[in-house]
Amino acid sequence: MPTPAAELLKAKLSGGGASDIKASSPLFIPPTQPLTPGKQLPTSVPLPVLPAVESAKRLAAFAAVDRHIGLQHKVIGIGSGSTVPYVVDRILAQGFEANKDRVFLPTGFQSKELIIKAGLTLGDVDQYARIDVTIDGADEVDNDLNSIKGGGACQLREKVLAEAADTWVIVADYRKNSHILGTTWTQGIPIEVAPFAYAKVLTNLSHMGSPQKLPNGKPGLTLRMGKMKAGPVVSDNGNFIIDAPFPEEMMKDPVDLLHKIKMLTGVVEVGLFCNMAKAAYFGNEDGTVLIRSDDGSVDKISSVPNTPELKAQVNDAAVP
Repeated sequence: MPTPAAELLKAKLSGGGASDIKASSPLFIPPTQPLTPGKQLPTSVPLPVLPAVESAKRLAAFAAVDRHIGLQHKVIGIGSGSTVPYVVDRILAQGFEANKDRVFLPTGFQSKELIIKAGLTLGDVDQYARIDVTIDGADEVDNDLNSIKGGGACQLREKVLAEAADTWVIVADYRKNSHILGTTWTQGIPIEVAPFAYAKVLTNLSHMGSPQKLPNGKPGLTLRMGKMKAGPVVSDNGNFIIDAPFPEEMMKDPVDLLHKIKMLTGVVEVGLFCNMAKAAYFGNEDGTVLIRSDDGSVDKISSVPNTPELKAQVNDAAVP
């Protein structure tokens, strides 16, 4: 049965002005962008000028959606982070007909709110254990498409949706593109732990080689504390987050490090995502997008269209 939000979006696309649509819930924000001749909802026409980093995020997100979310994809995972709002923008721009039968699964509170406010149909991994495509951000990505995630404390749900997806794609800006993990993301690996076990896990990680203080003098291994609140950060699952940096020689083998940390009693999930990504899209300052694929190939595109071209896809390759 169509949701009220879907009916509102359909009314918009059938020709009614934005002023004719009244939100049935204060959580829903009706799209206000002008329509294209094809009755799609572009993110904007023309695309607004953004600061370099934000523009890079938008480019990466738009290119990933255009290449990996086709008309046949009906169950879509929406990740977390500062790049993901542009993913939702591009999906919404595909129009009502493309989205009316789709279900969108969030990795956390942020992406849940994005889905609801866009008027898209919200689902849960309890209902859809297999996902067609999940697109997510990352804190850092290495040469082999291994990544660090969890800067926003969503790594458990992010990994569940990544593993459930037939295709998992990373979107980020050029600052996240590294050779070795830990080069630019120096805060450490985010580790979600059961609250009653955090002190024991901190001790275990210290014995494994995570330093209390970084070479630059900044704090190393630590329990992540909240901002604008007293006490530690609490994840959507009610757990604590530990940030654990490790020496470069250990970060060169993230798979081994992942296994060792995951075996510690009290650890719920580790923010190392290894051998999972189909491709990573990095938006560059010059307006290009660097695409690194799991087969080792590297591609670069110079621009993305203002309005997505809807296509069917075969094996993640768009075809006319």
